[in-house]
Amino acid sequence: MHPYYSLSTYPLDSAKKSPYNGLMFKMFKYLKPYAWQAILLLGMIALQVWSSLQLPAMMADIINNGIMKSDLDYIWRTGVWMLGLAVLSAFCAFMASFLSARIGTAFSRDVRSDLFKHILSFSIADIDNFSTASLITRTTNDINQVQQAIIMCLSMALRAPMTCILAIGQAIATAPDMTWIIALAVGVILFLTILIMSIVMPKFDLIQKLADRITMLTRENLTGLRVIRAFNNEKLEKRKFDKTNDEFSHWNAWVDVILSLQSPLISLVFNGTTLLCIWIGISLITKDIAYLGNMMAFMQYAIQVVMSFLFLTMLFVVLPRANVSAKRINAVLDAKPQISWKPHTVGKPELRPSVEFSHVDFAYPGAEEKVLQDISFVAQPGETTAFIGSTGSGKSTLINLVPRFFETTGGEIKINGLSLKDYSEHDLMRRIGYVPQRGVLFAGTVKSNILFGAPEAGEEQMRLAARVSQSEEFIEKLDKKYDSHIAQGGTNVSGGQRQRLSIARAIAKDPDIYIFDDSFSALDMKTDAKLRAALKPVTENAVTLVVAQRISTIRDAEQIIVLDQGKVVGKGNHYDLLAGCRIYREIAKSQLSDQEFKSELSKAEEVKHA
Repeated sequence: MHPYYSLSTYPLDSAKKSPYNGLMFKMFKYLKPYAWQAILLLGMIALQVWSSLQLPAMMADIINNGIMKSDLDYIWRTGVWMLGLAVLSAFCAFMASFLSARIGTAFSRDVRSDLFKHILSFSIADIDNFSTASLITRTTNDINQVQQAIIMCLSMALRAPMTCILAIGQAIATAPDMTWIIALAVGVILFLTILIMSIVMPKFDLIQKLADRITMLTRENLTGLRVIRAFNNEKLEKRKFDKTNDEFSHWNAWVDVILSLQSPLISLVFNGTTLLCIWIGISLITKDIAYLGNMMAFMQYAIQVVMSFLFLTMLFVVLPRANVSAKRINAVLDAKPQISWKPHTVGKPELRPSVEFSHVDFAYPGAEEKVLQDISFVAQPGETTAFIGSTGSGKSTLINLVPRFFETTGGEIKINGLSLKDYSEHDLMRRIGYVPQRGVLFAGTVKSNILFGAPEAGEEQMRLAARVSQSEEFIEKLDKKYDSHIAQGGTNVSGGQRQRLSIARAIAKDPDIYIFDDSFSALDMKTDAKLRAALKPVTENAVTLVVAQRISTIRDAEQIIVLDQGKVVGKGNHYDLLAGCRIYREIAKSQLSDQEFKSELSKAEEVKHA
């Protein structure tokens, strides 16, 4: 086995347990808007059950009063009524199926919409708590399971009890001496159903968790396909997937085998009930030939009762699995986002943009050590505040606190003079232009991606953003220029082009605060320099926060903050830090040639003593 391959790396379910037990009736609130359709459905089912239960009695009447008395007219009249009732029953059955499917699909649409909306309100930590793969499975497969159960409940769960009760009443009225046969058949069916369900129910939860794992592995492999091929690890990833897939298939097959026993066993009960009805009925006919019609009608009612319980057992197959899915869906819907936003901004932000950190601490949930400790600085408009430090020093974490992707564990952050926690989400986000470390594009066009954060912006603003971000040159070479197609994730453009379009998206928004989280790393030195020069006049009235690895990217920044193990170890401009910060000097030495470093160090000393 590969040393880095362990299934423990892929837990079955990383989400916290929901306090709610997952019973499906909690989700029935989504059926309220369709109450009138449900009432109509109930009427259709009642009419269908009534009409279908009239047929056996009418058949007995034909035998007793038509065939036995050789009354052909009576047979025809009653036969026509039976045909009419059969047509009515078929129409009602069709309408009931249509309405149940309509309500079920509308139910799943509404649940999926609410679930997606709720997921969008999650912080990054909330999403990590469930895992992306699990949230995808819950939004798709789990909702489909619940939808299937709802449709079956609306049709079978209403029809079967109604049919069963009325059929038993008709059977007792028709042939009271034979009703014990129905009780025996129902008892056997219930025993078999309870036995089978007690065996398979514990496996439904396991199967859904394995489905999560398959989704996660599929997503991981598709997004990391280039790395997998580059390291020639296709066989390793295939072994990972095959192991999980085999386990998923094994338990699915095991459950299907157990459930498949239901059909022959129920069939055995069904046929046994029919034979028993005939055997007992014949013994009664020998005493009174007029009992023939009653026996035939009773057999039909007995079959109706057995079929009703058969439908109910089908629900017992679907409901436990759907109940597991409902529990997983409710776990997401019940989860309260770790970050709560004000519905409206409390207070009035200053017109002059600024970002202020005051003794800010941050630690990831469950972590013992702080990632950031006692961070304090003020970023002014028209100035660039840059962050640099070794890998793991907390640069990206710090920058992600500004749009409140994570919640601080201590201290305070102010945006435009107002506490971050006093903003509504919409008000805060409209003030920020965020460019992540890895450029993210969405399926659409070049234009739709640039104007993603500012759909109301005009053509001129879009072209300015493209020009400043150094995207204009390659856009003009595309077949349809700004209307050219962008694939999901921007896979049909290069990494540098993707990053430049992400920067253009932030510029087109014209925000108060620009956040560049190592957003120039995919650019060559020449493009980097041209972009920064073009960006300067655009951001002259805004705060610019930059995370960078390269000294060349931030050397002109008015304020550079050096981080080491989550602490500020240096603050100043390029030459101040060269002269007075050991860590910054080490970073510069590692990136500059000896001659350049000595020259820069000499200038720093001159500035220091000037």
